[in-house]
Amino acid sequence: MSNGPNRILDEFAKLMTDAAGAAQGVRREVETAFRAQAERLLNSMEIVQREEFEAVREMALKARAENQKLAARIGELEARLAERDGPAPAKAASSSTSRPRTKK
Repeated sequence: MSNGPNRILDEFAKLMTDAAGAAQGVRREVETAFRAQAERLLNSMEIVQREEFEAVREMALKARAENQKLAARIGELEARLAERDGPAPAKAASSSTSRPRTKK
């Protein structure tokens, strides 16, 4: 009977270890279910993922830089034309140039 108290404590420790393992398993299951539900909710709301947002943001920044570069180039070319040709004559707005005439 000398093993009695030690055996009870060993069994109790084993029981607690098994319970802790089971609790961790339940926690993982709950986390997985929560993530799946959250992902379904976000997909139904049509929210973009961070990676997609960053990719589109980079494309927009590149497009903006390219537009600024092209606007500067157009300005430079217009300035060269103005220097070469002199001041541009003002265009007279007339109804005959704005739309074609039709025969009646």
